Amino acid sequence: MSPMPPGPVRDWLLAGDPSIRWQTLRDLSHATPAAIRRERARVAREGWGAGLLAVQDPDGQWGGGLYTPKWVSTTYTLVLLRSLGLAPAHPQTVRGATLLLDRGFWRDGGINFFTRSHPYSETCVSGMVLGVLCWAGVDDSRVDSLAAHLIAQQMKDGGWNCRATPGYGGNATHGSFHTTITALEALLEYARFRPGRARESRAAQARGREFLLAHRLFRSHRTGRIVKSEMLRFVFPPRWHYDVLRGLDYFQDAAAPHDPRLADAIAVVEQRPRDDGRWIAYQGYPGKTFFDLEPAGQPSRCNTLRALRVLKWWQSQ
Repeated sequence: MSPMPPGPVRDWLLAGDPSIRWQTLRDLSHATPAAIRRERARVAREGWGAGLLAVQDPDGQWGGGLYTPKWVSTTYTLVLLRSLGLAPAHPQTVRGATLLLDRGFWRDGGINFFTRSHPYSETCVSGMVLGVLCWAGVDDSRVDSLAAHLIAQQMKDGGWNCRATPGYGGNATHGSFHTTITALEALLEYARFRPGRARESRAAQARGREFLLAHRLFRSHRTGRIVKSEMLRFVFPPRWHYDVLRGLDYFQDAAAPHDPRLADAIAVVEQRPRDDGRWIAYQGYPGKTFFDLEPAGQPSRCNTLRALRVLKWWQSQ
């Protein structure tokens, strides 16, 4: 498959939401930086991004809560706005992200929204919030403490698992794909936000990528079997869930070294487009939403964009 989309597919992507258009210009065209910036600025004024900003609560939260209800809470709305590519440092996202830090930062250095029932921070939540804080540009020393906490939670196999923490299971000895991708994405954001302090973050990411590579991104490292069939479903937004396309999109975003152990995952992506070169949308995860981005079973601009940029990155070696 060509690393660049044919004209009709690119035109279809450019006819979509501003969040799709600006990323298409950046990743799949030869647009100028000024044109990309102009299109990205529209995310806050039109379409999905503007729709999410418009429903922020007067107190700065979304959905009336910090982490729940799913998927309209402050945490998940900010994670989605980050994925849509809303430009950093928007006043509304800074306000919401600061609330997460002020109300969630815990004595162990992580994020804990569940202090009445849990004495320790939750690793997945800590990762999501770290990523949001760095993207939003919240310049606070607690962000550095949060990054150090997340790195300290990395397991011997290179992965992360929220169930390794006392109070959340406490007995996990193997990394989780879900927690690991969240931690990797967050530490990538942190390395960009704090380049002068990025050495440990980059080293932790390298260990985390090795965890995924040892599993070919979706297989048991012992048997070679597919860990869960759900990993082959490309759901956007993924919320806290892992899938092959999300994993590969992190690798390309991090400009990670090409590794032959990615080939199985790349093949999954290459096998999924329709005859017209578009990837479909999969049914999202149950929960409350402000609005649906794309109908399940229909061509998906979100998945097509992500798949094409992953393949472009892979074929650039």
